[in-house]
Amino acid sequence: MMLLAIEQGNTNTLFAVHDGQDWIAQWRTATEANRTADEYAVWLTQLLHMNGLAFANLSGCIISSVVPQSIFNLRNLVRRYMNVEPLVIGEGAKLGIEVRITKPTEAGADRLVNAIGAHLAYPGDLLLIDSGTATTFDIVAADGAFEGGLIAPGINLSLQALHEAAAKLPRIAIQKPDRVIGKDTVAAMQSGVFWGYIALIEGLVDRIKTEWGKPMTVVGTGGVASLFEGATTSIDRFDPDLTIRGLLEIWRRNTDTKD
Repeated sequence: MMLLAIEQGNTNTLFAVHDGQDWIAQWRTATEANRTADEYAVWLTQLLHMNGLAFANLSGCIISSVVPQSIFNLRNLVRRYMNVEPLVIGEGAKLGIEVRITKPTEAGADRLVNAIGAHLAYPGDLLLIDSGTATTFDIVAADGAFEGGLIAPGINLSLQALHEAAAKLPRIAIQKPDRVIGKDTVAAMQSGVFWGYIALIEGLVDRIKTEWGKPMTVVGTGGVASLFEGATTSIDRFDPDLTIRGLLEIWRRNTDTKD
C-alpha cells in the first residue's frame, strides 16, 4: 500500500509518498490555484520517476487544502492518473478529534491535521506554532482535543507588505541578522522582521502559557520555522513532519488499516 499525501497551503503544496512503513519521498511546489490536473501530472511524473516510482505504484491518496478552488484539480489528478477516489479533509473524512471552539466548522483543516500529528508524537498539553503564509498558534489538550488559538500574519506576508506599501523599501530575503540595530535599510528591515517575529513568538507564548495555566510543550513547524531554530528558547521542539504524520493517521482512521 503506497499512499500519496497532498498538503496544500496558501504558499506551497507538499506531495509525500508513504510506503506503509516510512515516508520515502517528499516534494514541494508553489501553490497555484488554477494549475490543472494535467500540469500537476507532468511535474509529478518526473519526480516519481527520479525516485523509481510511477503513478501505478500509488494506491491511495489523502488531500488537505486551504485553497478550495484547487481541490477540483487535485481530485481530478488523483482520479485520472491514479484511478482512485481521494480522501479529502473537510469532505466527509473522519478526523477523530474533538474541536472545542465556538464554531467547530471554522477550524482550518491544516490546523486540525497538525493537532492530530502533534498529539501522536508528544504527550501532555501542546502549543503548536505553524509558520507559513500566516503564523498560527494552536493549543492541543492532553487528551488530543483542539482548544483554539490565534492567527497572525506570516513573516513573508509582513515583508511583502513593507515592500509594497513603502515606495523606498526594497524586497529582501529573510535571514537572521547578526545585530539587532541595523546600519542600513536592508539590515534594518531584516532585523525588524526577524527579531520582531521572535518577539511576537516569545510574547505570545508567554501570554498563552499564563492563560492556559498548565505546563505546555511548544512545537514549531511550517515552511519558515527552521529560521527561528537557535534564536529563541520559547520553542521546545522543531518538527517539520506534523502535517504528514497527521494525514497518515487520518488515512488510517478512515480506512481501518495500519498497512
